[in-house]
Formats: sequence, C-alpha cells, structure tokens
Amino acid sequence: MIDLKGNPFSLKDDDIEWVNKTLAGLSTEEKVGQLFCLIHRNEEEWREEADFVLKFQPGGTGYRPMKGESCWTVSNYYQGKSKVPMLISGNLEKGGSGIITEGTNIGSNMQIAATDDVENARRLGLVCAKEAKAVGANWGFSPCIDIDYNFRSPITNTRTFGSDPDRVAAMGKAYVEAMQSEGVLTSIKHFPGDGTDERDQHVVTTYNSMSCEEWDETYGKVYKTCIDAGALSVMPGHIMHPAYSRHFRPGIKDSEIMPATLSYELLNDLLRGKLGFNGMIVSDATTMVGMMTKLPRAAAVPQIIAAGCDIFLYSRNLEEDFQLMMDGVKDGRITGERLDEAVTRILATKAALGLHEKQKNNTLLTESREMEIINNEEYRQWAREVADQSITLVKSDGTLPLMPGKGKKILLHKIGDNAGAHSVSGGNFGYFREKLEKEGYEVEVFEPSMVFEMRVRKYQDVMDDYDYIIYFCALATKSNQTTVRIEWLEPIGANAPAYVAGVPTVFISMENPYHLLDVPMVKTYINTYSNTRDNVDALVEKLMGRSEFKGKSPVDPFCKRWDTRL
Repeated sequence: MIDLKGNPFSLKDDDIEWVNKTLAGLSTEEKVGQLFCLIHRNEEEWREEADFVLKFQPGGTGYRPMKGESCWTVSNYYQGKSKVPMLISGNLEKGGSGIITEGTNIGSNMQIAATDDVENARRLGLVCAKEAKAVGANWGFSPCIDIDYNFRSPITNTRTFGSDPDRVAAMGKAYVEAMQSEGVLTSIKHFPGDGTDERDQHVVTTYNSMSCEEWDETYGKVYKTCIDAGALSVMPGHIMHPAYSRHFRPGIKDSEIMPATLSYELLNDLLRGKLGFNGMIVSDATTMVGMMTKLPRAAAVPQIIAAGCDIFLYSRNLEEDFQLMMDGVKDGRITGERLDEAVTRILATKAALGLHEKQKNNTLLTESREMEIINNEEYRQWAREVADQSITLVKSDGTLPLMPGKGKKILLHKIGDNAGAHSVSGGNFGYFREKLEKEGYEVEVFEPSMVFEMRVRKYQDVMDDYDYIIYFCALATKSNQTTVRIEWLEPIGANAPAYVAGVPTVFISMENPYHLLDVPMVKTYINTYSNTRDNVDALVEKLMGRSEFKGKSPVDPFCKRWDTRL
C-alpha cells in the first residue's frame, strides 16, 4: 500500500483524487511512458528529438549543463505539450551550475563539509532549487549522501560530505529540507551507498562491503535521517550489498546477487521495509556498464521496474527500451499491479510538488524574467564565504605566508586543470598565475627540458634561481575513470617535487583531497575541494597571510599513511 497522505507525499484529498483520476485516464502505453526520464545536452539536440520524445509522453527529462535560455526554452516546450506535467531534472550537486552553465557554483559537497557549518549545506540546497526553478526544472539528482570511506574511490571523493556519517546525515538533511522547501524534488543517492569500493559503477558493478550491522550504523543512519526529513525520492546505484542480499534471501547464490537497481530485496525489504521509504525510487542511469552486464538488456529493462524502481533513468536507445518495457508489461514480468504502483508514486510526486495545480492554473510555464535570479550577488557572496571558510591547510613547515613579491621568483607547476565531460568548472591555472604576478612575483611556468641523466640542471642552480616552487594540481574525479593519481612527466619524473629539501615548496590540490599519497615529501599542502575562481581568490589571500586558513578536513587527507604526515 502507498500512503499518499504520509511522509513524504503529504497529499490532501484533492491531490489524491487527481492522482487516481489521472492514473485511470492513462493507456498502458502512456503509463509506460511515465516510467521514463530522458536526457538532453544542448538545444540543438533537443530540437532534433522533441517530436520523437513527445510521442512517448515520458514522465520526465533532464539536462546536462546548458545555457539558461536553452533550459528555459526546452522546459516550457515540454510542459506545454505534455498531457501530464513533467519532472525536469539536473545533477544539482554544486549549485545551479549543475544544470545551467551560467549558474552559481557554491562548491562541492566536500567543500561544504570543510566549512563545518550546516548552514552552508542549507544554502547550497536553496541555490540549487531557486536557480533550477528559474529555468523550469523541479528535480535534482542530489544530494549525494555517500560516505567517503575509501580514498581510492574514483567516483565519490569531493562529491560526498566526507567520511563522518553524522556530518553526512546532518548536511544531507539540511540540503533536502532547503531544496524541497522551494518545491524542488531531491533524490538522495546512491543507495545502498557508494564509498567503500575503489571502482566506478559507470564502468563496472561495484558493491558495498559492510556487514549489515556496520551498514545500519553508517549508511543506514544517513538514509534514515534524510528519509525522515521528507526526501521525496531515492536513487539506487548499480551497487550490490552482498550482506543484506544474503540476509533477506538466505541461500542466494553469489551469481544471483544484483545491484540495487535490479534487486528486489534491497529496494523492497531494505529500503521500503526496514527504512520505511514510501516515496519514488529512480534508478541511476541505465546506460552505465554497472547495470548492463548483470542481465541482457531485454531482461534488465523490465527488471528495473519489476524489482521496485519507479523511474527508468535515461536510455541507450529510447525506441528499443520503450519496446522492451512494453514487452515486460505484456508478458507479465511487470504486473499490472506493479505498473500502477510505480505510476502512482510518480504522479504522487508530481502532486506533492504542486505540478497538477500549476498546470490547471496555467502557471506551470515559467517567465524568462525569472532567470534574473541566476548567479545573483547574494549567491556569489555565499560562494565566496564558502571558499573562505573551507580551504584547508593540511600540513605546513612554516613556508606560509609567502614573503612579499617584489622580485621574488616562483617556479609554477601545472598538473591537470581540465574540466570533465559534464563539468563547467576548471581552467583556472592561468588565473592563479595572474594573481601571483599581481602580487609582485616573477612566475616561471615549468616546462620539461627532456634532458636525461648526467646532464640534468644543477641542484644548486635551482636553489639559487627560485624562492618558491608551487604546484597547482587540478585532477578531478569524474565518471568512467578508474583512478585519480598523478602521472609525472618524463624524463625521470621531471616535474616531481624533487627539490623540497632545498626550495620552499607548496602543493595545492584544487579538487582531490588525497594527493598526499603521491607527494608525501611535500611539507606544505593545501586542499580547496573545488576548482573555481572563488577558491583561487580566497587561496591567494591565504597564501599571502591576509586571511587565515579556516577549513577542517572532512576526510583523512593522509590516506592512512604515516609518511604523508612527515
């Protein structure tokens, strides 16, 4: 039974009447259409696909970061053409920048956690919601409430609020409450919890290695906190939990253990039963390898819904996946009862957001002037405050603050600084260099000489020529990677910190808190958690001693090694 009046829906009688009446008025094909949430990457792509998409009358769609005007145009077109109001989504993890290229980037979850102030998590949720609403969106695939237990994980890292379950729960709760107070749906993810494996479910099925008891005290506590706070949807990942699968299905074979997106026992016995979640379940992207390798596509597509997910996220081929879902309905793998249950939860979620009332009152479409709120001065100030409060001096040998410039010479190393496929951050090395030069330093950017043994530059010459050596490292975790490690240049690690014993050296990690694993010899190490201009501005103030380092590391930056602390 679905409690439409209970948490998280809290529907009134009129809302419930709309849900039931709408469900009764949908054909089987239209019900199947409601199960799908699609994706768009640019306005040109949308224009080519719009009519094709609307033929399926999907329950929702989402955007990779696009220009605000494009998001607004697509949202209004789809809402104006859809029989049932659509859920319109974005990956709102760092701010409005997750859906709008011009949106505010408040900072990564880990940067928020480094401020040690729950108010910043609330502000993050507010900015995400308000900027998303400005372009007609009403759903965020956020917050990420994974726990970063394994520093080798290539996918959690700065996307998390750290490794302390209590902090993750408190900040996740604040984000959920703030975002949903603005009428934007949250999706707590990635159930049953990423962060123990060192692999990425985009390219392999991963698993949570905790016992049931360990999970209850960590991930279970975090999920229960956010569920009780009213989170309207949960996103399971392509992540197995062997302990709980075996607990609920004694005798299950190892080969039968499925990731949460395909697992009846994890979705129903654990999430809905033990944790009491009554809301909508949206699968993680069904394009990921972590989902695709467990079953043939023809079996996996209907199994996602049959197992307990209500929304089928994205599609490798919409026409094929729609037909596979229809096949699952026709042959009974998705029963009529299960189909109606899934669609009821989808409609109830839309009613909880008031989309049905907006459609009736002709207020579902947004005005272009609403976009004026995007990246406004208040949000910019919040981002600057987060930068100031979060940047963390992990260890120092007294090199900081830097001596005033006026002829002082810096050898500056660049490592990374390339934005990911779905990111609008990055590219700040040049800006950092300019800031140092404005402080009066002579900055030389390192270039490998390709000189091998016997002819390498004299060590003393390096000591005589440079007052400081600074590393600007911006290697970010991103989908489809298997590791985030520093690869040094030839010859013989030409850009490695070989001169730390002779020249004061500062290593700045812009996006990954764990680089001390590869540079344990560095005595002065800084984490900023996000590669943004606001962080560069705040960083330079701190390097020069005009501002103190205030950040508190939400994880162990020493990677459980003794030598990284030296």
